[in-house]
Amino acid sequence: MINLEQKPSFSKWEIPFQLGITSIVFIFYTYRGNPAEEHVSVSLSESHFVFFLNYVAGAFVMSYYLFPKFLYKKKYWQFFLSVVALIAVVIFMEEAVIEKIYFPEYRGRYFQGVFRSLIDVLPVMIILCGFKLAWDIITKERQVDELKASIKESELRFLKSQINPHFLFNNLNNLYSHALENSPKTPQIILEMSSILRYMLYECRNEYVSLKNEVLQLAHFVALYEMQIEGRGTVKFSKTNVESAELPIAPLILMVFVENAFKHSAINQMDNISIDISIALEGNHLYFECTNSYQKEEEENTDAKGIGLENVKQRLAYIYPNAHDLLLEQTEQYFRVVLKMELGEK
Repeated sequence: MINLEQKPSFSKWEIPFQLGITSIVFIFYTYRGNPAEEHVSVSLSESHFVFFLNYVAGAFVMSYYLFPKFLYKKKYWQFFLSVVALIAVVIFMEEAVIEKIYFPEYRGRYFQGVFRSLIDVLPVMIILCGFKLAWDIITKERQVDELKASIKESELRFLKSQINPHFLFNNLNNLYSHALENSPKTPQIILEMSSILRYMLYECRNEYVSLKNEVLQLAHFVALYEMQIEGRGTVKFSKTNVESAELPIAPLILMVFVENAFKHSAINQMDNISIDISIALEGNHLYFECTNSYQKEEEENTDAKGIGLENVKQRLAYIYPNAHDLLLEQTEQYFRVVLKMELGEK
């Protein structure tokens, strides 16, 4: 149930909405007829309007004063007592003032009773106040949805911002060691890092990027990390129907799995490193698989494991809640990631 603790904001569309509802209710009210119309000596339209105006005034006070002051603040007893008092005032105005003006020879002479008066007053007030309550609930739901969307966007930005430090942390040490050795690979490492950082800082500001661009940067990413294993193993990277695909994809998701594969293979293996990456597109379904060699007993000592994986799982849950399947398989010899994503309109 929506919790209306604050006064709903007044929309410019609320005035025409309430006027339209009030007009419709007035039409039905006049069609029902005035209970005393057989004794009326004045214009029916005039008497209908004045009686109806009394009910509308009561409904207005309840909707725009009692609702935000008591009901939305969960002051239920105060709200109930205020409603009873308000209805009593509306009935008093009808019986003691309006009927004496328009029906002095009939209804103005005596009080018809509480129940008869409630039959006249409550239907109109309940309908008008009910539409106002429904309007406020819809408004509050929209505000809640906007707040959730804002929170979701903030969380996604935070998750995405974690990738840059993670990437830098894992590559600066490698660059430093090559620089100390005056390795000829140092300029290439700097070039690959520059390309990837440019992509992260500028193009990844958007919620989506083209699949072909993401795959291109993924190739730079693989080339950068491949230099870290320095001939200690083999790296396979296969691509099918993706290098010219314009389908939108959330950036940096695939890179996290590749980074995880290289990092943990390099940590616990001196040689015979094996990393196999494949990415294929069939229609609008993207199939990604990454398998890396793995030695569980040595890897248990690393507490940095899983930071990137948890990050990407959260992003997948946010961006593709019903459009992805993720399988993480771990044995004593290998770690495998299988991801299927349904890509479509942004």
